[in-house]
Amino acid sequence: MVVSPVSPILCFFSIYIPSFASRIAPHTNLSLSLVLVLSPLYTSLPFMGAIDVAAIAKTEGESMVKREEERMGEAEYMKGVRHLCDTGVTKVPNRYILPAPDRPHIVRCGDSTNSHNLKLPIIDLSLLHTPKRAMALEDLSMACKEYGFFQVVNHGIPSEVIEDMIDVSKRFFGMPYDEREKYMSSDLRSPVRYGTSFNQIKDRVFCWRDFLKLSCQPLESVLPFWPSSPADMREKTSAYANGMKSLFKELMSAILESLGVSMNALSEFDDGSHLMVVNCFPPCPEPNLTLGMPPHSDYGFLTLLLQDQVAGLQVQYKDEWVTIDPVPGAFVVNIGDHLEIFSNGIYKSILHRVLVNSLQNRISIASLHSMPVEKVISPAAELVSESSPKRYMDTDFTTFLKYISSTEFKKKNFLESRKLTRTMDQTTEGQLC
Repeated sequence: MVVSPVSPILCFFSIYIPSFASRIAPHTNLSLSLVLVLSPLYTSLPFMGAIDVAAIAKTEGESMVKREEERMGEAEYMKGVRHLCDTGVTKVPNRYILPAPDRPHIVRCGDSTNSHNLKLPIIDLSLLHTPKRAMALEDLSMACKEYGFFQVVNHGIPSEVIEDMIDVSKRFFGMPYDEREKYMSSDLRSPVRYGTSFNQIKDRVFCWRDFLKLSCQPLESVLPFWPSSPADMREKTSAYANGMKSLFKELMSAILESLGVSMNALSEFDDGSHLMVVNCFPPCPEPNLTLGMPPHSDYGFLTLLLQDQVAGLQVQYKDEWVTIDPVPGAFVVNIGDHLEIFSNGIYKSILHRVLVNSLQNRISIASLHSMPVEKVISPAAELVSESSPKRYMDTDFTTFLKYISSTEFKKKNFLESRKLTRTMDQTTEGQLC
């Protein structure tokens, strides 16, 4: 067999140049240039062996281009879906596409509802101040047990406060990305945090959602950290936050009474945690491939949700996903993990998720309330007995933060991790873990 004298040279170029280029991959433009510039040199040499040098060079080049595109794409995704939509995206990027079994069922393109719509129990809070209080408490108890969700009307929050909150939220997400970016943070304890998806650090598949999270306790201390743009953001949002705190305490007073437990816990909520999450769900070109928020439960006692008149919220009811029709002027209230623990499982924290649509932007504002972050949450003593043993481990906010920082938070896995089994040794009950 005759071996070309240039074969060793050729082998050097075919093996070491791509290898060297891959080692300097962080400098992608340089490494790609090396391969493309040198490819004609070593592919033009006589070659008697079986190595397809041109194919190797092409593969290396394509691989580097793909890695560079993925790196640039990931950086763009971290900027959020509002920014993505502003660039004129016409298809859902792979980063947002759910596995087929997890995708929502959309009846038709652009429709954010399906054929299963649910009318939640409507609680008229004005009845709590009338002789019909007992009947209203009974309706409230039924809603907490059977649905874990209800809507409240005649709640006392002025309509202008509600309208102002929706309006200023829309204007915040309508600002240029550079203005919103100022509030981006990965610190879960930051008093203000702008971000995207559900948990952008842990999510394997991103959600079609941007958010602004505002710590509201104590309000006078955190307010200076809140966005100063739009100019009336702090004024409108703080007025809304104060209204939510008052409404939450009124609801908790009724819930404690409906459970038949001591009202002493009510004072704990004066300095309790209060987080406001302003959500933006931009129009999605392929809403059947992704979700605005994945199935999850909320960690606190109660969540009070204000939504514009664009449907999207779904709850799991009797093993089916059903859409909640918005009621003008009403708040959607749902039981959180802490209240399920406190009630020893009598009241249920229910899975819910958010659909997106191809036609309309959707805004919602969630106010999550609980006891102070350092407070240990455990089942109420009045609800634990020999016939109804303790069903949950004690927990606190630090435990929750550690959990979501170490794993992908989905469905009700945090609440499930708090449950006690009948066979668990009594000495493990009540421990934080």
